[in-house]
Amino acid sequence: MRLGPDGAAWLTMAVQAGFVLGTLVSAVLNLADRWPSRWLFAGSALLAAGATWMIALGEGPAVGWRFATGLFLAGVYPVGMRMMATWTKENRGFGIGLLVGALTLGTAAPHLLRQILGSRDWRGILTQAAVMAAVGGLLGAGCQDGPYAARRPRVEWRYAWSLFRDRPVVLANLGYLGHMWELYAMWAWLPVFLVEKEPRWGALLACVAVAAGAPACVWAGRLADRYGRAIVTAAAMALSGTCALAMGLLHGGPLWLVVGLCVVWGFAVIADSAQFSACVTELCAPEHAGTALTVQTSLGFLLTMVTLWLVPWARGRWGWSVAFSGLAIGPALGVWAMLRLRSGNSR
Repeated sequence: MRLGPDGAAWLTMAVQAGFVLGTLVSAVLNLADRWPSRWLFAGSALLAAGATWMIALGEGPAVGWRFATGLFLAGVYPVGMRMMATWTKENRGFGIGLLVGALTLGTAAPHLLRQILGSRDWRGILTQAAVMAAVGGLLGAGCQDGPYAARRPRVEWRYAWSLFRDRPVVLANLGYLGHMWELYAMWAWLPVFLVEKEPRWGALLACVAVAAGAPACVWAGRLADRYGRAIVTAAAMALSGTCALAMGLLHGGPLWLVVGLCVVWGFAVIADSAQFSACVTELCAPEHAGTALTVQTSLGFLLTMVTLWLVPWARGRWGWSVAFSGLAIGPALGVWAMLRLRSGNSR
């Protein structure tokens, strides 16, 4: 399967679009709070694995199956964070940081598979990814909600919309949107850039750069639990936005310098992610934490569709310099939102 920049962008955006639809339905019906978490998580992960495997088999249009993958992942990511929140309280940032760190390693894994199997064996890469997703789903079936789980609420159709009138939640979500403006575009297109710059080892370098974010999630979680989520997220976004600007200036520099900057960027770009989620679970009604997380991730993934398209468009017109530099806009907004939140909230 040979894909140009436009084809790769559409396949990635199909996942995001499916996720947005799935999370919207889940948020309106309060599914993440009302259905048993482990079965929703496990079933969704297995269905997502099946959709990925169908692409490897060549059954039907790949874009359609990628959309289905995103649709089913709406029952995995926010539900997993809700489950982790039920096991944590004072150390919630650390707990959700562990989960997002695992997600980061999962994002890095296909680049390692590509380095090992070669870019031509795309069926093997997708098959291995489907197997890992299925194993994750089966493991999730063995998880239970923790001692801080709230009672399961009745359906409240309007609760999701009420979050848009809650100022602290709105500011936390604005911070998250600034973060998401940068994150998935960086994860999707930095590997393309590295393979162009170093064809032989680019996939491995991309794996290292993305995986560098895993320990950052855990470390930032520890700091946020101690010093506050707003200040830690603002600091992480300031660093990641600086890296985006620096990549715009140094993308044509020596390989060792570019790779070092990529690793720092990979470390900073995801470090704050879990803390936005932890923040929302602390600001909303406990029995509706799953719905609040679902709304947050739905908005964030909807926004990623813009930058996933903008980066290759800007690269085609002006090159990688402008494409990467434009990603710094999101962190700038995010820093402003989280500092405003900090001025009125201790977390």
